[in-house]
Amino acid sequence: MQNIPLQLDSGGIHSTLNNTVTSLIEQITPELPHTSFVTDLAFIMIIGAIVTLAFFKIKQPLIIGYLFAGMLIGPFSNIWTWILPKGGPPIDAIGGVGILSDISALNLFAEIGVILLLFVIGIEFPYAKIKSIGRVAVGVGTIGLFSTLGVLFYAATALGLEFMDALFISAALSVSSTAIIVKLLEDMGKIKKESSIMILGILIVEDVIAVILISSLQSIALVGTISVESIIVVILVAIGLIVGTFTIGTRVIPPLIDRVAAAEHREILLLSVLGLCFGYALFANIVGLSVAIGAFLAGVLVAESKSAEVAKLLASPIKDMFVAIFFISVGALMDVSQLGNYIFVAIALIAVATGMKFGGNMIGNFVFRQKRGKALRSAFTLAAPRSEFSIVIVKVGVDIGAVSAFLFPLVGIISIVTAFISPLLMKAGDKVIPILEDKENV
Repeated sequence: MQNIPLQLDSGGIHSTLNNTVTSLIEQITPELPHTSFVTDLAFIMIIGAIVTLAFFKIKQPLIIGYLFAGMLIGPFSNIWTWILPKGGPPIDAIGGVGILSDISALNLFAEIGVILLLFVIGIEFPYAKIKSIGRVAVGVGTIGLFSTLGVLFYAATALGLEFMDALFISAALSVSSTAIIVKLLEDMGKIKKESSIMILGILIVEDVIAVILISSLQSIALVGTISVESIIVVILVAIGLIVGTFTIGTRVIPPLIDRVAAAEHREILLLSVLGLCFGYALFANIVGLSVAIGAFLAGVLVAESKSAEVAKLLASPIKDMFVAIFFISVGALMDVSQLGNYIFVAIALIAVATGMKFGGNMIGNFVFRQKRGKALRSAFTLAAPRSEFSIVIVKVGVDIGAVSAFLFPLVGIISIVTAFISPLLMKAGDKVIPILEDKENV
């Protein structure tokens, strides 16, 4: 009974909160149309800035601050249940209670963040660097992913999951997160290290395999068999795009960028490189590949030009903004309140996925005779974080009715937990690797 007055007043509080923010924005810029997204964006930027500053002060990676900020203002945050009504703003039919009200728009901007992140990182890696690790990255990435998938499938089945549930969740948890790992490497100042080139190569290989997995799992779920033809098509398309970029693209695009840069007009140069970025991402998407692959290859083409550093400086502030929105949106969509329902399954799958990802990458590095320090750094970095593709793979299964609905919150919980674990593993690697390298040299 004591909660009834609070629930009755909460609608008014929520309405007043939104009306105040909206009114303030309209007074500042009365000529612009305003929607709930403007309010959401204001909260994201304000709360994101406060939370990430706090995490910076306690010397934690900013990505963890972004995720935590999203969890604070997302539809599943218990903090707001005493302020916002249960019948509050609908959030993509989730039915949760939170400050954010337009998650679909946030997801759109989040995708832009991933594209810009991979584009700017691609500028760090000209063709010569990538060529030096191509064969090894393909081998290590393939061994690490499929060894993890196989053991995870066995573990999921042993935990009582049905065949299709086990197949989809094991595929989802075998792919590492490109966005999270790249952001962590960037925040820790490791993005230009030799081991990071290998890691990024493995991530690109895993993204290609993830696309193949999505197609194959859909085929298994709907038809009952694996479509070999679709797998061959995806592989050929990926090879064609990469080879075409490194042969024709590197000869045509960089000179054009330099010609634009010769005009000494930064706005035109910025529009040109962003046009290349999103154009390549669109092309990759049209041919059935990940937009992240297209954006990364566009960055590689810019890296081959003489104006690469200027282009990177111009694009980086835009990238930082959208990347922040991406990670805050991911945090906002994580239903941590469901953790109690799947706690034992989640812990078991996290342990198996992390251990096997570490072990699988070490096996791959051993097969390809990589140095111990480089192999360990790669394994520690790739072990924990699960991918954007993890959520996509499970969502595909749920949408076509092939798997149980509980897999979606389960993979969400695992994604957020592994994102928190990742920087801890990387820091542990920084302490362990020098010791093991010294023993190797003795």
